[in-house]
Amino acid sequence: MRALVIALLILGSCQMRAQELFVVTEPASNAPAGSLGFKLGESLMKEKYKAGYNYHMMPEITWGVSKSLMLRASGFISNRNSTSSDLKTEGGSLYAKYRFVSTDDLHSHFRMAAFGRYSFNNADIHQEEIETMGHNSGFEVGIVATQLIKKVAISTSLSVEKALDNEPDNPFPNSQSNRAFNYTLSVGKLMYPRYYSDFKQTNINLMLELVGQTLNENQRSFLDVVPSVQFIINSQARIDLAYKQQLYSSMLRSAPNGIYLNLQYTFFTFKKNK
Repeated sequence: MRALVIALLILGSCQMRAQELFVVTEPASNAPAGSLGFKLGESLMKEKYKAGYNYHMMPEITWGVSKSLMLRASGFISNRNSTSSDLKTEGGSLYAKYRFVSTDDLHSHFRMAAFGRYSFNNADIHQEEIETMGHNSGFEVGIVATQLIKKVAISTSLSVEKALDNEPDNPFPNSQSNRAFNYTLSVGKLMYPRYYSDFKQTNINLMLELVGQTLNENQRSFLDVVPSVQFIINSQARIDLAYKQQLYSSMLRSAPNGIYLNLQYTFFTFKKNK
């Protein structure tokens, strides 16, 4: 009986949340309460002003503290500041998201959440774009809303971001804006299966994400589009493959275009009744 209840819980979660697991943006829904997720994020971006590619690897661990709160720790590793192809650890970040609105219907739901991130990074500061997820020390705070209707999820977020010095050797340039306003719009659709019969069925989702930023002091901005395909296997393993393409930019960005590959596995835990 207990196994049946667990299966139904996972199946329900898979049906209602699969297409909300975006690749480069974060929805308002949280990781399941009591779960522990491990993710290896990788990106390969083409350098714009010199030959070659830069590779970034970001291991993450996510803890679903409760139905309203999740915490995440990430590490930043890349070859960009290496004279060879060797990888170097550049920093990490701590992230928290608190869901404060949750409205459920039979085939839809609406979520709103507040989030914050603090990052530390020792890499050189090589572009005007502010990115505390892998490039800049600093912090980001914002709000995100997600609407799911049947097999389609739409999510949007607004945030403010401030860059700090990349200690110990890379102070933030005085000539650049250290504050930015970020905005995203993401759409995901469950393509397969058409009908659920087993929680072990593989999910295939197609995503399209728009990611933009405007610098506060000089109003320079950019907008990227990120199409992706996602596979969710046995309701626990997740594979994302995405391509990021810059649509326009009026700011200096060293490597705006490239691919993402994410591998993730989630362990579900259930508290025993006393």
